Amino acid sequence: MKKTVLTFGLISGAILAVMMIATVPFADKIGFDRGAIIGYTTIALSAMLIFFGVRSYRENVAGGRLSFARGFAVGILITLLSNVCYVATWEVLYFKFMPDFVDKYNAYLIERAKASGASPEKIEKTAQEAKQFKEQYEKPAINVAWTFLEVFPIGLGVTLVSAAILRKKSAGLAAGVTT
Repeated sequence: MKKTVLTFGLISGAILAVMMIATVPFADKIGFDRGAIIGYTTIALSAMLIFFGVRSYRENVAGGRLSFARGFAVGILITLLSNVCYVATWEVLYFKFMPDFVDKYNAYLIERAKASGASPEKIEKTAQEAKQFKEQYEKPAINVAWTFLEVFPIGLGVTLVSAAILRKKSAGLAAGVTT
């Protein structure tokens, strides 16, 4: 299981890290909306490696058999490893290279509120929420938690679906024959 988890988790994590490095520094140029679309598309595509990892485990390690619990274990470990790569990449990018990212994003949110014709009270509320978010986001533990929560639900969902779809008893056990 270890080799499968490491292989698929690191490939998934590498995809996330490379795409983040390639796109996030230019988010203000390509637009935060487009950046989010690119980001979540990348997250969804990298999560497909969870399915392939669980299937690989079933076929190459488990002899064609897989319980839901074992499939879930393999999938969630791949998810966690991939997420660690994602979070580590973000922490380095954010704190070392892009400490002004939240300021730019908050300015974008306020401009978007103004452009939508929001009331001055709504704009002020958006500005206050942005300020509070920045204060919290500067704390590394909270930053890590938020970053982890960006990706984890997608990986968890793919893990659950993969474990359910790929579970398989051996032919002898399915027919009631024991060896």
